[in-house]
Amino acid sequence: MHKTPVLVIAAHPDDEVLGCGGAIALHRDAGDPVTVVIATRGRTAEDSASGKSQFTYTDAAMKVLDVSDYRFLGFPDQKMDTFGLTEIITPLESVVREVRPRIVYCQYGGDINHDHNVLFRAALVALRPLEEYLQSIYTYDTASSTEWAYPRTFIPDTWLDITLSLERKIAAMACYEPELREFPHPRSCVALRHRAAAFGSMCCLNAAEIFMTVRRVIRNGKTPV
Repeated sequence: MHKTPVLVIAAHPDDEVLGCGGAIALHRDAGDPVTVVIATRGRTAEDSASGKSQFTYTDAAMKVLDVSDYRFLGFPDQKMDTFGLTEIITPLESVVREVRPRIVYCQYGGDINHDHNVLFRAALVALRPLEEYLQSIYTYDTASSTEWAYPRTFIPDTWLDITLSLERKIAAMACYEPELREFPHPRSCVALRHRAAAFGSMCCLNAAEIFMTVRRVIRNGKTPV
């Protein structure tokens, strides 16, 4: 059976779960190889009240989602704008050329978090349509960042049914204990479950994640699936 290489690009540890944790789990269920790239290193052990580094939480979350290939680019949290864009593009391009993804899920670049914006601009360059393997690029909604932007420019055009993977998304997010907040904060597990149900109800689904298409290429005159 043909497998589809998938690349997930996130600015911060937990963004990948918030935005497309359900999609990641579904791809792994299908046997698709998934690579997760996280641009910043997050909290160090010294910064954390628990004495644990961000890597510890990401390790646990990736185990829940059955992802073994996850990488940190090592940029400092909330300081990506202090680097030249080429410094961010270069390692991203290296991963893209190695992984040769057919599908990419990327951080949306129009919300209130400046790291997200910088990473998105770098990703657009790293994902230029220079190779035939790239098929679809989607940006994802990140709870507590995307919906707080103004003007609200994230307009979803794709709804993915995550009914079968929602609980794994929630379990993966629960691994990021320092990032969780009490309900009704949008970055609570209860709110994430409600959010998935609300997105799903837009298309008569029990639970969904939403995406905005950056590019989709249909090659050789084939009809879209």
